[in-house]
Amino acid sequence: MDPYKFLKISPNPDGTITRLIPLVPVPPTEHPPPPLPQGAVNTTATQTITPPPTPTVTLSKDIPLNPTKNTFLRIYRPLSPPDSTTKLPVILYFHGGGFVFYSAASSYFHESCNRISADIPAVIMSVDYRLAPESRLPAAYEDAVEAILWVRDQALSCANNGHGADPWLSQFADFSRCFLMGSSSGGNITYHAGLRALDLDLAPMKIEGLIINQAYFGGVKRTDSELRLADDRVVPLPANDLMWSLALPTGANLDHEYSNPIVGMSSHIGKIELLPRCFVNGYGGDPLVDRQKELASMLESRGVDVVAIFDEGGFHACELFEPQRALNLINNIRHFIHSTLPKSSI
Repeated sequence: MDPYKFLKISPNPDGTITRLIPLVPVPPTEHPPPPLPQGAVNTTATQTITPPPTPTVTLSKDIPLNPTKNTFLRIYRPLSPPDSTTKLPVILYFHGGGFVFYSAASSYFHESCNRISADIPAVIMSVDYRLAPESRLPAAYEDAVEAILWVRDQALSCANNGHGADPWLSQFADFSRCFLMGSSSGGNITYHAGLRALDLDLAPMKIEGLIINQAYFGGVKRTDSELRLADDRVVPLPANDLMWSLALPTGANLDHEYSNPIVGMSSHIGKIELLPRCFVNGYGGDPLVDRQKELASMLESRGVDVVAIFDEGGFHACELFEPQRALNLINNIRHFIHSTLPKSSI
């Protein structure tokens, strides 16, 4: 197969790519929509012929992160929090896309964050980070650290009588209960951002856990799941290899520490052990599932408190397309958040 055709991209002479399917961003919903008039009624059959609108369960808005890098945060909060006196956990979310595709404003991830924010419930800040190959790794990790520090600064502002704080965060966010979460390449970012956060003074913000969903990792030696699912309809091996070649530093192979945390753990001896509790989620039909299991085992071997759930079915990014698996994932995230104690926070 031609991975460029599969991914619908075209290489440019300067090392960038042309994405042949344009990104159509979904706008945020900062204010509740006004009540709509009732649907048209067939007077002879008294039957509504206009379907009811999808109810709005969250509000969202975009906040600039670093204007010089064109990065931003999309903040989500439940439309009707269950208890106005109880503040909500904060999830800093990193979207997927092999480091090459999508945005915080992409419909798949926008709708997923809507559901998670409403159902946990939680305040979510989805990071729109720089993409490769225009900005190769570690650019996405650097953007993740900027987002963490932005949240830290918001926590400081809220502790200072709210001066300079975003009003949503001042009203709803519990900065002592922050979690990093990502799916696919976002799961990779979550792991690396968690390691980098160990070097930061984040007080009064506390990162209590990492939620690593179907993390995007690789390696020179193929795993059994990569070979078994080499022709996968979502992440076939040739497309997987191409995305890594576009994302990694020029000249790096798949055993670089950014893609292979097992080989790369030697660079983080003494730090991995300090990570907070981790939830690692995966699916048996994902070519990357063996990499995710290796990550969970490595973290456990270093003394990290790990909750690992691997569904025998599913496929890569299945929770974006299958409502039941999305619901199961949200239920597992909720349980992880509410069962996590502050003893191992960053």
